Amino acid sequence: MSVAKVAALAYYPVKGLAGIPVDSAEVGPTGLLNDRLFMLVEPDGTFLSQRKLPAMATLRAELAGDTLQLSAPDAPDLELAIKYDGKRRDVSLFGKWFGQGVVQDPAADEWFTARLGTPAALVRVTPEHERPGWGAHRGLTGYGDAHALMITSLSSLDGLNARIVERGGEVIPMNRFRPNIVVSGWPEPHTEDKVLRMTAGAVEIGYSARGIRCAVPTVDQLTGAKSGPEPTRTLATYRREPAYGGGVSFGIKAAVLAGGTIRVGDEIAVREWIPDGTDPAQD
Repeated sequence: MSVAKVAALAYYPVKGLAGIPVDSAEVGPTGLLNDRLFMLVEPDGTFLSQRKLPAMATLRAELAGDTLQLSAPDAPDLELAIKYDGKRRDVSLFGKWFGQGVVQDPAADEWFTARLGTPAALVRVTPEHERPGWGAHRGLTGYGDAHALMITSLSSLDGLNARIVERGGEVIPMNRFRPNIVVSGWPEPHTEDKVLRMTAGAVEIGYSARGIRCAVPTVDQLTGAKSGPEPTRTLATYRREPAYGGGVSFGIKAAVLAGGTIRVGDEIAVREWIPDGTDPAQD
């Protein structure tokens, strides 16, 4: 019998920008260290994402100590000192969460605005930021959509790609779903849907809710161009979720129950399964 393991890890320093793959990471209450602690916002504080600006996928932000290094194709690199506190501004996510962000270097705003062709300002979570998620295990999150972790599995992607090919389409890579943790070794697609609690390395993880997908998976993460209708078209044939407003799902959202170090290759042990035919996020 195959053993489930961590196949890949990634974090996203700036919400909506390119993911940074890592071999290991420290995991705290809001997820992988430094995941989505920065965000780009419009002049009114509304967050920016690939839903509106798919070109964000081509922009890269990496952390090096107390600096943030920005890079993009055919653009000058920019290195900024991170401001952990100071001047603040109001920010919002989905018109449902309203909070504040610490204003960063104006040079970053100019750099992003030039790359994206629309006003964009960079902010970071405040020192006292504490934003709860929702679902079976609520947990906490930074500027993530609503949860600390996005978890997918290779078997789920293989199953999806087989269906896409049957429909005459081309396979898609896992990065379309922007996961934090990718699991190998589960023989059945969507096994992650059934996991209530699991451990990965020193980290304990609790299921929050199904991962309902927006338009972002139709964006090529290398080119920043929309290349739909896949995978949404095929997911809609077998992954509709009536309990979530009819959206399509792939992967799960999860909370951190106990932090620690996680590494690629760590064994994953399921501690508690969700009973068949139930979804504790809906209880």
